[in-house]
Amino acid sequence: MRGWIVPDWPVPGNVRAVVTTRSGGVSAGEYASMNLGFSSGDDREKVAENRRILRTHLPSDPVYLRQLHGTDVARLDRLASRDDVTADAAATMNRGQVAGVLTADCMPLLMADREGTRVAAVHAGWRGMAAGVIERAVEAMEIEPAALVAWMGPTIGPDAFEVGAEVREAFVSRDPLAAGAFKAHTPGKFMADLYALAALRLAAAGVGEVHGGGFCTFHEADRFFSYRREPKSGRMGAFVWIE
Repeated sequence: MRGWIVPDWPVPGNVRAVVTTRSGGVSAGEYASMNLGFSSGDDREKVAENRRILRTHLPSDPVYLRQLHGTDVARLDRLASRDDVTADAAATMNRGQVAGVLTADCMPLLMADREGTRVAAVHAGWRGMAAGVIERAVEAMEIEPAALVAWMGPTIGPDAFEVGAEVREAFVSRDPLAAGAFKAHTPGKFMADLYALAALRLAAAGVGEVHGGGFCTFHEADRFFSYRREPKSGRMGAFVWIE
C-alpha cells in the first residue's frame, strides 16, 4: 500500500512486516483515513472496512490485542481463543500468523530472530516500557536475546514528548543511563526520547542490533496519528509475520 512503511532491517526474507500510516483507508475528519482502532470514537463500520483493506495485505487476520499499557505478552501460537486477548505484545513461531499492535504515539517495536523462526510486536509506550514490556517480549521469544533483531517504529519524537519528573524517575531508578534520554525543559518537566529509552532496554535485555527510529508522530501530522496532538485520534498498526 502506497504510503505505508516497510521496515528496513536485516532479517531473513521470510520475515515480513508493515506499518500502516494515515493513508489508504475510508475514515474521515480527524480519523482520516486508515484508522484501525475501534476504541478511538470513529464510525465502527469505517474501522471495519479499514481492517478489511489491511487484511488484503496480510497472510491472515491479525489478533487485535486489548492493550492496557502493561507487560503481558500473548504467545499467539499457544492461544486457546482469539477473543478478547489482553496483552501489550504478541509473539509467534507459526508461519503465516500475524503479530501486531496498534499505536498513536506509543512505539511499535518489532522483533525477529536472524533465522526467521519467530517474530514479535510490542506496544511500547512509556508506561509499558518502564514496567518491562520489552524485556517480557524478549523472554517470550524463547531464544538467546543476541539472536534477535529489533526495529523501532513511529513514535512521538524527543522534541515533542514532554513528561514530568515521575516519568524520568521511573526509568532512571532502574537504569542510571536512562538519564541521558531526558532533557530538562521547564521546571519539573523533561523532554523524553523513547527511541533512546527503548534501545537502552533492548541492550540491557541482550538485544544488541536495533534499527528504525527517526519518526515523529506528533510533528508528522499528514503521515501519522497522534493522541497527544489530537485526543480524537485514529490508530495505526504495526504487523510482522513469517511467510
